[in-house]
Parts: sequence; structure tokens; C-alpha cells
Amino acid sequence: MTKEVRVRYAPSPTGFLHIGGARTALFNYLYAKHHNGKFIVRIEDTDIERNVEGGEASQLDNLKWLGIEYDESIDIGGPYAPYRQMERLDIYKEHAEKLLEQGAAYKCFCSTEKLEASREEQKARGVAAPTYDGTCRHLSAEEVAAKEAAGEPYTIRMRVPENVTYDFEDLVRGQVIFESKDIGDWVIVKANGIPTYNYAVVLDDHFMEISHVFRGEEHLSNTPKQMMIFDAFGWEYPRFGHMTLIINENRKKLSKRDESIIQFVTQYKDLGYLPEAMFNFFALLGWSPEGEEEIFSKEEFIKIFDEKRLSKSPSMFDKQKLTWMNNQYIKKLSLEEVVALSLPHLQKAGLLPEELTAEQHVWATDLIGLYHDQMSFGAEIVELSSLFFKDHIEYDEEAKAVLAGEQVPEVMASFKAQLEELEEFTPDAVKAAIKAVQKATGHKGKNLFMPIRVVTTGETHGPELPNAICLIGKEKAIDRVDKFAQ
Repeated sequence: MTKEVRVRYAPSPTGFLHIGGARTALFNYLYAKHHNGKFIVRIEDTDIERNVEGGEASQLDNLKWLGIEYDESIDIGGPYAPYRQMERLDIYKEHAEKLLEQGAAYKCFCSTEKLEASREEQKARGVAAPTYDGTCRHLSAEEVAAKEAAGEPYTIRMRVPENVTYDFEDLVRGQVIFESKDIGDWVIVKANGIPTYNYAVVLDDHFMEISHVFRGEEHLSNTPKQMMIFDAFGWEYPRFGHMTLIINENRKKLSKRDESIIQFVTQYKDLGYLPEAMFNFFALLGWSPEGEEEIFSKEEFIKIFDEKRLSKSPSMFDKQKLTWMNNQYIKKLSLEEVVALSLPHLQKAGLLPEELTAEQHVWATDLIGLYHDQMSFGAEIVELSSLFFKDHIEYDEEAKAVLAGEQVPEVMASFKAQLEELEEFTPDAVKAAIKAVQKATGHKGKNLFMPIRVVTTGETHGPELPNAICLIGKEKAIDRVDKFAQ
């Protein structure tokens, strides 16, 4: 490539970093790094009524957490600053004046009420996508001056060229064609002087020398409007690529109101998902490598990324695949790292104190170690280890079936006796006690182990039994046997 690759992720601080935004940022990042280019984060904050406190920080902080490092932005600067749109208003104003002077745009004095009435009238005539009716398109200079002198508020509209075909080779979809006759004259500057998205984005992309634009397919219909602005100034287009929708497991478009899927990156972070796993998962959400391998490091993704392998079909957000993938990464962590990931969740749930004694920390480490290979995310430790914190056990139907065995009272009476005689309460000692029960009662296999597991843990499946009983503690284990016998 002769021109430096410069791509951008341009979020609006009207919300926190969403999984769709994270994927867009990630594909732009991978494309830039694969081609030794630059990845820019630009904040599009012109929708001032909808901007939320913390939205900007959420975007930047969570990108960094995911490992998506940017080269230029509001916090680190860069040669094309400022990177926040509200700090670039003079640029938009200057170029809007140029469009007015050359007749590519005009001032529109139509009121909100008139515009709404026109839309309703078009709908009544069966027009599926109402457009501006052109009332102010042909106002004379004198008429415009008179309205301005009278203090009438106005917007600035783009004068859509007639009989123009806008076609481009989309990096994902191939050839895309739009006709100007289907696009009404659209507002580039609102009455309050703030530019609209489709106008400002073009100036920013041009002056920041953006070479490629990868974004969601919802922006596809914006492309011809943006091409008009590029054309009006005689500027070169960037290459466009529109990624497919993310859908849920019911194959419906992912909506921010869809409560079946966790939507925001910070929520995954708070639940104890690993950033490396999230990076890996997002990279496969609408892009596929060659071969069957699915686990890659960031460096490997950068090396193998090829925009030609971006999917043309909707990408399903597979929750089970995400938890499986996160589990693969957790398995590779040291026990110390897993404790750091999951211990805060036990403390937050009130199961362990905020300040642990040395003895409590050893106990918690042993407890978490039982579930190291099983855990899919940090917060899952609360549910996985719940048996160790219960004062009262409720047996489910499967457990009751185990306890209905005729040998169970004999096994449990013998096991209690063995526990009471133990001076050291270690996994090896508990294992020896179970062997002694087998020798004393003649029961073995499931008839021996299952009743002991169900009575002491309340569960029919779980971690290594001697380890679990040891962590439950001698006193609590005997108490559970006593309560069963009552």
C-alpha cells in the first residue's frame, strides 16, 4: 500500500462501550496493526442532549482493558488534534460556509411543525421513506436575507445532486449502489449551529487522513450522503467496509434492550472475564481464520488478520462459546492469578470478610483451587462454592434418590465415627477415613462415596471429595451428618 493505513473508531459518549462498538474498534485495530498503520479513537460528542456522564471514560478505559491500544485520541493527543468533535466546531462552520457559497448547500427556514406535517402527508400518500419536500431549495438570495433579517432560525441542508449514482466497492460486501433520487436534501448543520453526523464525520475523516473506514452495516445508508460531501470538496473517499449485524441465539438483531445477553464490556470485566479471552472472542465475531483453531494471542491475530475473511452473514453472539473460551484462558492462569480474579467476588457476596487473616487466605486459596479448571469467569466462584457456606442443606430429587439407599444409614454412622476420631483434618486423613468405612461396612463404589458426598456437600457431583470435606471442616461435616440422621 502506498498510502499509510489510518483507521478510526469514533464512538459517541451517549453510552458505555457496547459489544458492537468493541468489535468495530477491534477490527479497525487489527487492520491497522496488520498493515503497520495507525488506529485513532475520535470522540463524536455533538449529540449533547444524549451524552452521558462517564460515557467517554467507559469507551477509552475499556478499550485499554481489552488490549486495543490506540495511537491518537483525546487523552494522548496526536498530529491531527483535537480529537473531540465539539472542539472542532470552527472547522465545520468554515466549510459549511464554503458549501453555501458554491451552492452545494442552502439555508432552510422550515419549522419543525411544517417538516412533520410534510412527513405525515407523504406517509398518507404511501411514501415509505419520506424526504424533505424542497420548500427552501429555490429561495432567492433576497428571500433568504429577508428571513435572516426577521430572525427566523434556519438549518443548512445539502443540495442533493440530481441523477447521480453513488457506487463503491465495499471491503466486506462488494459493489454497493445508491441513487441520489432516493435521498432528500438533508441537514448538515442544525439550527443551534452544531453539525450533523454525516457532515462532520467527512471533514474529520478527510483532515485526519483516514484511509479505511470499517463500521457496522447500520451505517451503510449513510455512505452516499458522506460521498456527496467528499465530492463537493473534491476530496478522495476512504475505502468503506460495512460489517454485518450481531444477532442473538434466536437469530434476531442484537438490541441494547435484549436482556438475554450481557451488553457492555464493563459488565464482563466486573464479572471476572479475562480481557485476552474477550479480545479473542470479539475477533471471531464476524471474522474467521483459516483452519479450525480458535484460540490465538493478540500478536497472532495481528499477523493473520485478513479483511477478505470478514463475514457477509450475521454474526451470532454465542454465550456458551464465550464462557468456554474464557475457561480456556482461566485454565492457563496460575492459582495465584485465579485467586486474585475470583476472591473479590466471594468478599463482595459477603461470604468472606474484606480483610482476611493468613489462615483464611490459605483456606480461600484451597477453595478456589478446587474450581480452577471448572471456572468460566471470576464471579462464578460464588455459585460454584456455595456448598461451603450453607448452614442448611436442601436435597434435590437426585440427592434424595441417593439417600434412599438401604445402606446409607450404616455408611453415614460409620463415617461419623471415623470423622470424630480424626486428630488431623487433612485430605489424606479424610481419604483414609472413607477407606476405613469401606472396610467396616463392606460397601464400596457409588454405594459408599455417593451418600458421603450428598450428606456432606448436598450435591451429587463436585470437586475431589476428601478435599471438599476437608474445606467444609470437621465440625461442620459432623453437623451435616447429624442433621441427616435426625
